[in-house]
Amino acid sequence: MTATIAIVGRPNVGKSTLFNRLVGRRLALVDDQPGVTRDWKEGAGQLGPAHFRVIDTAGLEDAVGESLEARMQAGTDAALDQADLVLLVVDGRAGITPMDRHFADWLRRRGQPVLVLVNKTEGEAGAAGIIEAHELGLGEPVPISAQHGEGLADLYQAMVEQWPALEDEDPGVSEETGPLRLAIVGRPNVGKSTLVNCLIGDDRVLTGPEAGITRDAVSVSWAWQGEPVELVDTAGMRRRARITGALEKLSVGDSLRAVRACHVAALLVDATGPMDKQDFAIAAQVVEEGRALVIAANKWDLVEHKDIVMRQLRQQLDNALTQVRGVTVVPISAVGGSGIDKLMAAVFAARAVWDTRLPTAALNRWVEDILAFHPPPLDKGRRVKIRYLTQVSARPPTFAVFVNRPRGLKESYKRYLMNSLRETFKLPGTPIRIVPRAGKNPYVKKEKSD
Repeated sequence: MTATIAIVGRPNVGKSTLFNRLVGRRLALVDDQPGVTRDWKEGAGQLGPAHFRVIDTAGLEDAVGESLEARMQAGTDAALDQADLVLLVVDGRAGITPMDRHFADWLRRRGQPVLVLVNKTEGEAGAAGIIEAHELGLGEPVPISAQHGEGLADLYQAMVEQWPALEDEDPGVSEETGPLRLAIVGRPNVGKSTLVNCLIGDDRVLTGPEAGITRDAVSVSWAWQGEPVELVDTAGMRRRARITGALEKLSVGDSLRAVRACHVAALLVDATGPMDKQDFAIAAQVVEEGRALVIAANKWDLVEHKDIVMRQLRQQLDNALTQVRGVTVVPISAVGGSGIDKLMAAVFAARAVWDTRLPTAALNRWVEDILAFHPPPLDKGRRVKIRYLTQVSARPPTFAVFVNRPRGLKESYKRYLMNSLRETFKLPGTPIRIVPRAGKNPYVKKEKSD
């Protein structure tokens, strides 16, 4: 079984920088502002030949009660319960603080294997911090620079000494199951994190009355009716004009990266009021990235005239999102848990449509009917002739149209082709792309000139 390694420490000591270094890509937000990480997040880490699961946690806080800091600390406790080895990160330049000593004592009482990493030791600035780290009484400290990648060989040796099985870990022993990647997106404070916790049946991500609690896109491995799902909770996306500060820009950028990496995006909207312009902007972003889309109408239990509200919602969507006409709308309650199975069934159905491949013969019979009923308009007085159409890729369904005048195929006619394809071949709620290409039908040896 793959070892799990948790990274802990007080705020702003470089935990997320180390996490990104171990997973080999920028999964966690990094900023000079302390307390950026609030939810713990995980990834597949590698150091030398060792492969492991690595968890980045929120900064350790000495907090109690129902405050945000106390809820963050509870999340760190839950992450540590899963860890085989704990990496306690301290700041070599700042030296050992009373808070470092407090949490070293706390980790010692937990009884888990712990390695002390003295970060930011590039050059000579962290030399004093390395000496002070011995006072924590958790063994020989390991000096590193997470930002510059220094000391990683020593870290690998220390990790193997604490957990010898790491040396033999190889991700090739398990087959890739190809989970469905689902991103929960929406405006701030519409209940995205509550929905994620409802889906997995656990308080995995922080929730509360404070808007904008989620900053990183938090990925959770899960299964629905035996089907593997990679569930991603994203930060709320406000209108661009209202985004202030570098940290919020980083959070929104992280949400957009989550959309680009997902198969299906579930857009959470507040059913107690009309859809906001920002709701449609987020939906348009999902479509532009070529992802399948499902609308989750939250707080449905608070809606009085359900038939009227659903009819209005459908009309709004059909008018504003013509590029994904027929997108599925699922009424849910993230707090009460109603509609969750219907939402997941719609998500899997949306991925199936997004992954559709249509036979060329059926497509060209459809083209013949289209041309007979509604041929392309003239371009500068010259005829535009569609010779052939084929699907060149799925995810999303993308079709090449071989035409004598590619630039003459007007956008309005391409939209007509998309809508007809969607209606004829039952492709609701997924983007369709039409790519005009010059050339003749490759299955016809000889064709008369125009």
